Amino acid sequence: MKAIIINASPRKNWNTAQLLKEAQKGAESAGAETEYIDLYDLKFTGCRSCLACKRKGAVRCKCYWKDDLSPLIEKITQADALIIGSPIYFGEPTAQFRALLERLIFVMLSYDNYSSYFTGKVNVGLIYTMNASGQYVDTLIKPMAKGIEGTFRFLNGDVKTYLSCNTTQVADYSKYSMAGFNLEAKKEAREKQFPIDLAECFKLGKEIV
Repeated sequence: MKAIIINASPRKNWNTAQLLKEAQKGAESAGAETEYIDLYDLKFTGCRSCLACKRKGAVRCKCYWKDDLSPLIEKITQADALIIGSPIYFGEPTAQFRALLERLIFVMLSYDNYSSYFTGKVNVGLIYTMNASGQYVDTLIKPMAKGIEGTFRFLNGDVKTYLSCNTTQVADYSKYSMAGFNLEAKKEAREKQFPIDLAECFKLGKEIV
């Protein structure tokens, strides 16, 4: 069993990465072979609309654009599970996350009947980290996350999402102009909630494989 773990955050060692590494441990505890990839290390763009994947006679579920993302798409289609983590910026996952989503799902989309060309099954775990909490998460983030879950169902597997809210952006807020945040509340969330998030992401990784 193979699981691909993708960090779609520009930061390699902060909230998103920490949660993904726990998910990776969870997947490995269930017997999966894992591969961890920092998406920001790759050179790629979103879909170029070359439509090579839609040509008659083309190999399906393959991206023909020659960059670092096309081999990753091939790895994903050959895996049993995919776990992606991203911070939320302005109510959406990162641009790199969106580019991966475009490229991955577009090669699976049939323009004959709008079904999926993909005949395999890849379970998907989605982990989002965000400074936001409360009503903003309920009214904006959760509906967005549900929509992305639906898109990943082109992979024919189970899709699970975990939201890590009210995260701490930096270790020392005194070094930054961030007076709008309640530092005591941030500290409390880091000490009390983030360990729960780590445990839940371990569980997600174990379950998704």
